[in-house]
Amino acid sequence: MANPGVLSGKEVVAILADNGFAEVRRRESHIVMQRRTPDSTVTVVVPDHKEIRPGTLASIIRQSQLLRRLFER
Repeated sequence: MANPGVLSGKEVVAILADNGFAEVRRRESHIVMQRRTPDSTVTVVVPDHKEIRPGTLASIIRQSQLLRRLFER
């Protein structure tokens, strides 16, 4: 599995937005994104930092239920 690399919060939000997520709120340095389907709602919290730590990025990818390759450069 390829490493997604270093992404900023803005880059992750853009990837999520391109894949059906919408920003629902912002609190200090965190952005809450949601994607609603007829069966469920997927919520992901993205830190608005210059660099997102690898473990945090892995968690965001897992929670978003999107393909890992979408986050690779």
